[in-house]
Amino acid sequence: MLTARALAPGAPLRILDAALPRPEGGQVLVQVKACGVCRTDVHIVDGEIPACRYPVTPGHEVVGVVRDGGNRFPAGTRVGVAWLAWTCGECEYCGSGRENLCERARFTGCHVDGGYAQYLIADERYCLALPEHYGDAEAAPLLCAGLIGYRCYGFAGDARTIGLYGFGAAAHVLAQVACADGRRVFAFTRSGDEKAQRFARECGAHWAGAADEMPPEPLDAAIIFAPVGALVPQALRTVKRGGRVICGGIHMSDIPGFPYAWLWGEREIVSVANLTRTDGERFLAVAARVPIRTAVRTYPLERANDALGDLRAGRLSGAAVLVPGG
Repeated sequence: MLTARALAPGAPLRILDAALPRPEGGQVLVQVKACGVCRTDVHIVDGEIPACRYPVTPGHEVVGVVRDGGNRFPAGTRVGVAWLAWTCGECEYCGSGRENLCERARFTGCHVDGGYAQYLIADERYCLALPEHYGDAEAAPLLCAGLIGYRCYGFAGDARTIGLYGFGAAAHVLAQVACADGRRVFAFTRSGDEKAQRFARECGAHWAGAADEMPPEPLDAAIIFAPVGALVPQALRTVKRGGRVICGGIHMSDIPGFPYAWLWGEREIVSVANLTRTDGERFLAVAARVPIRTAVRTYPLERANDALGDLRAGRLSGAAVLVPGG
């Protein structure tokens, strides 16, 4: 099978021919039909996630078909494979419904090989059933952009006005969910990025502007998807007293200092780490109900480096998706 491997931190992916893996107890062999390209994949390839092991096959937004193994998902079943690959089930976090914080957790495309390949092995307990009406490429962004966005959304509570900083794969999914719930969405993009602002309005945003602008009204909550620490103080300035700024990325540049007055008034800064299987089940139930339109640009597996480059450079509206073929 073909696989795109990160052989060392900071090195481009190598397209290699590898042996077909074999599932063991509790595992399934999944033929990959589509795999989304996530900002976390960029951080992994660039060597910015210290816990990642190399060599590794990235990719954790996997849509595929079970070909071997499995009781929960028999052969022929379409499944999703997301970021959370395994947890211990024994620690205080696993025992309290917070398996996303398990200190022994393993993650797809980071500790175990992911979906930048024609096949992968997955623990079937962590696979997800997918809504039928999404095509393979269209479903792929739901498995991280959608999932992590939805977990961030939960931290926004009953916020009626929500700011989204960095209008990419996660924001374009979450904006549609929030609008379907009757929330007002305010989208923040790079300065002068009129294409992204237009795309945000097409996804239902009430307003779209530059990240250094103030929105036309104070916000109840702001969610930051861009890996830019300088956006945290900026977002604090946009939220009301009692408002919350939610950082949704696994990696972010350093947050600069800011006046305490911007935090005062019981404003909060929180981070969102990973996700639980329950998050996945709940969000995919929402995706079955809300007609989310995922904007995707597909690439053959052999062009995985091009997809990562387009994401790094901000040339995408929506999500990049690899289609391995074979």
